[in-house]
Amino acid sequence: MILAYRLVRLIETHSEQLATGLLKKLEGCDKCPGFTNVPPEDFKGRVGDIYRHLGEWLLGRTENDIQQRYLEVGRNRAQQGVPLSQLIWAIALTKDNLMEFLHREAQHDTPAEVFGRLEILQLLEQFFDHATYYAACGHEDFQRQATATAAKA
Repeated sequence: MILAYRLVRLIETHSEQLATGLLKKLEGCDKCPGFTNVPPEDFKGRVGDIYRHLGEWLLGRTENDIQQRYLEVGRNRAQQGVPLSQLIWAIALTKDNLMEFLHREAQHDTPAEVFGRLEILQLLEQFFDHATYYAACGHEDFQRQATATAAKA
């Protein structure tokens, strides 16, 4: 767990660089044109916050915390007109951005280092799987409410 913690700290230390790089990837991504409706500083701020506090998100937060955060993200993106598929792709880009960073920055040779890297990858997979699910739920919830409101009018 100590090696995984060091990798998390590496990510947290480079959170600004990671968030800036992800924003550039998102802006150049042909699969996410709906994100032009999202203020860049909003996206970068939310992602930067996750990267900056990754250890807390992976080890200290509960699934309920992830649920609350990503239901809100899903609702916000739906309200901004971002299609669900693009929201899911942006979350995948966020995860891939971390994976690329770890691959580039954290070269491991010893079995203990490889195990530490696998441990952090497993935690990241679980976090992003839950984040994707709850963001989709929030997006769908907003769409249901909008449809119900339109039907009443």
